[in-house]
Amino acid sequence: QVQLVESGGGLVQAGGSLRLSCAASGRAISGYHMGWFRQAPGKEREFVAVIRKMSAVTFYADSLKGRFTIARDNAKNTVYLQMNSLKPDDTGVYYCVAALNYSGRQSANYPYWGQGTQVTVSS
Repeated sequence: QVQLVESGGGLVQAGGSLRLSCAASGRAISGYHMGWFRQAPGKEREFVAVIRKMSAVTFYADSLKGRFTIARDNAKNTVYLQMNSLKPDDTGVYYCVAALNYSGRQSANYPYWGQGTQVTVSS
């Protein structure tokens, strides 16, 4: 099965930017829909973005459109999340996810998860 490892998290000031990376191994991500979820302490995981495996069509949480961009580089077997104009509410653990079939924005639709990378936005 595919294994996912996130990197690129850290501490950033409000208004700043971060680029998260998700390195996949074991399987080619070209065969998977890839996405990102995030979770703040004590809160439920929430959908961030997804990129389809064939069309590369992207979908975002409405509140994140215009600030976050998901991209995939199938040759490098890597998925990215570019985060701009960061706000303190963006703080949380960001998870890379994968699914063979696209069934929507619910976390249960994504069987494969990375361990997460911490993003902290200070004000």
